[in-house]
Amino acid sequence: MNIESEIPLTVASPEWTNRRLFGLLWPLIVEQLLLVMMGLVDMMMVSYVGEHAVSGVSLVDTINFLFITALNALATGGSVVASQYIGRSDGKNACCSARQLVYISTIISLFIMVFTMAACRQLLRLIYGNIAGEVMQAAQIYFLVTALSYPFLALYTAAAAIFRSMGNSKITMKVAVLVNIFNVLGNALFIYGMGLGVAGAALSTLLGRAIAAFILIYLLMGNRPQPINLHGISKIKLDSAMIKRILNIGIPSGLETSMFQIGKILVTRIFTIFGTAAIAANAVSGTINSLGFMPGSGYGMGLLVIAGQYIGAGDYNGAKRYTRKILIIAYITYFFININVFLFMDQIARFFKLSQEAHDLCLSFLKIHCITSSLFWCFSFVLPNALKAAGDARYVMIVAASSMWIIRVCSAYIMAFPLGLGPVGVILAMGADFLFRGIFFGARWISGKWMEKRVI
Repeated sequence: MNIESEIPLTVASPEWTNRRLFGLLWPLIVEQLLLVMMGLVDMMMVSYVGEHAVSGVSLVDTINFLFITALNALATGGSVVASQYIGRSDGKNACCSARQLVYISTIISLFIMVFTMAACRQLLRLIYGNIAGEVMQAAQIYFLVTALSYPFLALYTAAAAIFRSMGNSKITMKVAVLVNIFNVLGNALFIYGMGLGVAGAALSTLLGRAIAAFILIYLLMGNRPQPINLHGISKIKLDSAMIKRILNIGIPSGLETSMFQIGKILVTRIFTIFGTAAIAANAVSGTINSLGFMPGSGYGMGLLVIAGQYIGAGDYNGAKRYTRKILIIAYITYFFININVFLFMDQIARFFKLSQEAHDLCLSFLKIHCITSSLFWCFSFVLPNALKAAGDARYVMIVAASSMWIIRVCSAYIMAFPLGLGPVGVILAMGADFLFRGIFFGARWISGKWMEKRVI
């Protein structure tokens, strides 16, 4: 008896009412905010140990984020494939795609874990050069312990993507809330109570990810009626055709986001040339802007699922309709956020106790960002998710990589130095990157060439 065939596909014919759309999007936004807050809380609590601990954790988190990006990209591929099968009312293949996503995510994460643990010190030296002894020791400890969490992170990321592909984002949000609470309590116990320092912060992260992975995998293996389950996952059987479908989305997405992060690091280094004030102003304006990006990230994840279901059902008009709808919602949200940032940026920036020079620079950065992101960010970072949902991930990767390296990186140097605009030129280059991406992604969407792509 085929267990999957007995489970009703409740979303076989996608019909996203406003209430259901809202029910998908708001938990995604909250979850993204919680992810940002967890990083900020970790940094604040580990500062109790000393500056060397903060520095070590910060250095490792930059590397960890690249690995997390790779796992998220795989999850994106799995989410697109599963969403399209749900839209097609194909329960058997939807479940099969979920199992394959779990398998390959776990295998890849184990390779990454072994590699990073074996080459921990060498990686730190290669990327950051000579690091002070205390900082290196803290970074090594944090790196080794957090590396043990990669398989759990992979399981959590894969399971969360599966739940989102079913339109169920509330479960992943609730688990994120639970993990954040555990992280704060765990940090308090391990860092303050047991005096484990950096190791305590890493141990709290490890256990939090393990708990999150266990909860979501357990729910997917249960007998509750839902479009996708993981029944039979213990009978490991790799399906090369299904894995290829996932990787056709996952690999371009991973390359896109990895190159984006590397480009950001290179651009950030320009600020070091202009001194401490420029570095501080960029750090503060970036922190303020990152909170504004979170709703857009949630909208993008929701669009990936909804467009994927409609495309899987062969309803391209439905995909177009909901892409427009989510873009409109995203633009309204961004206008609201940026208007408030623009009006109150002086008061917001004063919370960070910057020097007057850094404060003035920060305000200049925020003004430029408020204008450029309000006009172009949604087309640059929300719309591409609809293209990925159709299987057009390679085009997204090519445009994103070209824009990052040609527009943002190169023009940042040109504006900052030959044109003499200084650090403000770097922020203008970021706005130009938004514009370039938006033009090319918008043109691709309007052309309809994405409809020629096939995932399943």
